[in-house]
Parts: sequence; C-alpha cells; structure tokens
Amino acid sequence: MTPSYARSWHALTALVAIAALVLQLVLLLHGGQVLDEVDPPSTGIRVYRFFVYFTVESNLLVAIAAVTLALDPTHDGRGWRVLRLAGTVAITVTAVVHFFLLRPLLDLDGLDWLADKSLHMVVPALAIIGWLAWGPRPRVTRRVVVLALLFPIVWTAWTMLFGAVDGWYPYPFLDPDEKGWAAVSVALVGITAFFLLVFAAYAYADRRMPVAPHPDNVRS
Repeated sequence: MTPSYARSWHALTALVAIAALVLQLVLLLHGGQVLDEVDPPSTGIRVYRFFVYFTVESNLLVAIAAVTLALDPTHDGRGWRVLRLAGTVAITVTAVVHFFLLRPLLDLDGLDWLADKSLHMVVPALAIIGWLAWGPRPRVTRRVVVLALLFPIVWTAWTMLFGAVDGWYPYPFLDPDEKGWAAVSVALVGITAFFLLVFAAYAYADRRMPVAPHPDNVRS
C-alpha cells in the first residue's frame, strides 16, 4: 500500500468519474430521448437539470477530491476535508438510493446503461475502496461533519424550492405532484436518517481504522 498505489487508484477514480459525467452530459444533450419529446426543454434548462442531479454533484465532488489525491496522496486542508467527506458520504448514499429506489424503475441499454452503471456503481465502489485503503486519515472532526452536512441540506432545500416553482424534480420520490407530500416527507425523513448514519459510520471509521501512512498536516 505505497503512495504510488494510492496515486494510481485515485487517478483511476477521477478518470472514471470524469468520463462518466461527460458521457452522461453528451447523452443528455444529444440523446434520442430528448429529441423524441413533443416540447423538449432548451439546452440551458437541460444543462441546469443535469447539474441539479445529486448523482452528478456527488460524482463531481469525488472527481475533485480524487484529482487532488492523484497529484498528492498527502493532500490536506480544512476546506478539502469537508469536500472529501461530503463527496464520499454523498456517493455512498447515491449508490444505495439508486440500487433500492431508482434501479427498478430504469430500463437502459447501450451507452445509457454504461453511463448509469459508471455513475451509480463503479465510481462509488472506487471512491469507497480508495477511502478505506488509503484514507488519508485521520481527517474527520466534528466541525468537518457539520460543514459537510450542509451539502445535502442545501441541495434538498434548493431542489424542493425550485421544484415547486417549475414543477420539475430530479427524482420521482421527491415529486409531491406524483407521490403526494406524505410520501415525499417519508422519503426525505428516511434519506436524512440514512445520511446521518453514513456520516456517523465514516466518522467512527476515521477514528478507529489504522492511520493511513501520510502525515496529518492540518489540525482542526
């Protein structure tokens, strides 16, 4: 488990995440599904909606963290700790929610299938394995957890607010027009509880697992 192995793993994670994001964006902008719609949204709206997806934002955070670690496996910093934890937790939740709530609703093939599996399964696996194997740790403090929690909170508030304005929600279980507010509230409570559980699990593991062989340059 030398730094060269860590650097290679993080580089692979970044490459897969970036490639999957680019592929998904290209498919969104030029895919047949949009062209077949009677009144397709404008390109600007499609790009905005692409970046609103929690899956996309999770993969972006993972990609940013992985790029920095590929360049320097000892990388650290207060803001970076928040970004890494937020991305790792978010990509974990993305994989679990997709597997149980969204995967049964999808019927994809070809490049759509490849992009979907890369964003929801391959990148989460690479990110989680990389965190477990190479850290770096310890990096998770109470302050880092609190700040990282702002990411899903702000995303949820933004999504529900703008969904109420334009009637579009990125995921069906968040759509009150389709599911009703009771079902949406139950989903939000359940996902929030799961987020807190995952944050707690990573914080606990960060303290209990062996210290990664990298110097801890920042104290907080």
